[in-house]
Amino acid sequence: MLKIFKICHLGCRNRLFYYFCIIKITYTMNWEQLERSLEKLIDAVVLTIPKVAVGIFILIIGRYAIRFALKFVDKRFEKRNVDLSIRSFIKSIVKLTLYALLLLTVANTMGIQTTSFIAALSAFGLAVGMALQGSLSNFAGGVLILMFRPFDVKDYISSAAGASGTVERIDLLYTTLIDDDGIRVFSPNGPLANSVIKNYTKISARRMQFTLMVSYETNIKDARGAVLNVLKADKRILDKPQPEVVVGDLKETGIQLHIRAWANREVYWATKNDIGETVKRTLEGKDVVFPANIVKVLGDTDQKEDPTA
Repeated sequence: MLKIFKICHLGCRNRLFYYFCIIKITYTMNWEQLERSLEKLIDAVVLTIPKVAVGIFILIIGRYAIRFALKFVDKRFEKRNVDLSIRSFIKSIVKLTLYALLLLTVANTMGIQTTSFIAALSAFGLAVGMALQGSLSNFAGGVLILMFRPFDVKDYISSAAGASGTVERIDLLYTTLIDDDGIRVFSPNGPLANSVIKNYTKISARRMQFTLMVSYETNIKDARGAVLNVLKADKRILDKPQPEVVVGDLKETGIQLHIRAWANREVYWATKNDIGETVKRTLEGKDVVFPANIVKVLGDTDQKEDPTA
């Protein structure tokens, strides 16, 4: 091409023919570059077609696999009777995660670099997780509570975290309780889910226990018989397990008696209150002495008195 340019330059006697040669040479060079670019493009397309075909195949199969996975998750939720709100929320998260993984896999199969995108997404997730650490802990606790159902609405519970009362509402971040004083308590789900929870509503019967202190002069056999008669006379006391009255510790001031009986959950508190009052009246009628510590406070006048007088 350079030789042609020199020939045209030496052989041209007028400027017009010289410019014509320059344009022709430039056109010839551009056409050759275009042909080479087209050849490279065609080669790239030919090499990319198998990757694109594999990517499309993975996309189609992946969509069916995601649908099958979502149906499987939905059946598991129905079997465990998971709350509808948490069910739809978790399904949305699972669906979004699976489709994101599918798109990244398809893009990587087609030769698209996804490393920088994954790194940026990971950094963003880490920053959000650190900023919302407490809230995410409560959210995870709420998910566990709604999935495994250690308690339901209207259950009376108490936990090692210090919360106790009747469950009014279960949200993703907080559980609302109504305590014995009628105060509404908002308990974070994170500490609540990680603590020991006592559910007093899921039981059918509950044991009551009283501890009495009687003097050493008391006839234990008669006292035990009197208390057992009181328990057997109350129809709310269950026969099984049988009520019992046993001797506890032998203290300096008297003997401990442990009274144990069972009642149905619905009448537990009323029965316990009535039994406590009835047992006290019955033992008083049997002339049972309840020892008590007597503290005598001496005044100035008592200290000045002559003990020999």
